[in-house]
Amino acid sequence: MIVYNTTYTMPVNDARDFVIWVTQSMMPQVEQSGLLSQPRLLRILSHHDQETECFSLQFEVESTATLHRWYTQQGAALQQELTKMFDERIVGFSTIMDEITA
Repeated sequence: MIVYNTTYTMPVNDARDFVIWVTQSMMPQVEQSGLLSQPRLLRILSHHDQETECFSLQFEVESTATLHRWYTQQGAALQQELTKMFDERIVGFSTIMDEITA
């Protein structure tokens, strides 16, 4: 199983609107595609800057090929929507991880 994680940093003033958009708009749209599953939005607690908030948005996906297909079909448009809403106040970077089973 592949875990697709995007870590976002934003000003504290934008955090509430970001959480609302992700949980009420983005996550349902992504799940509806059927390509990514098990969405999780987590607040990063080890972050100590008083002026910003950090979040981790995670999805599970069966393969990197499926992730690429999702990104070209839906992900790029969602990224544009996020940029349109928050401009450059939100910065994110993505990590693709492979789950290790014992």
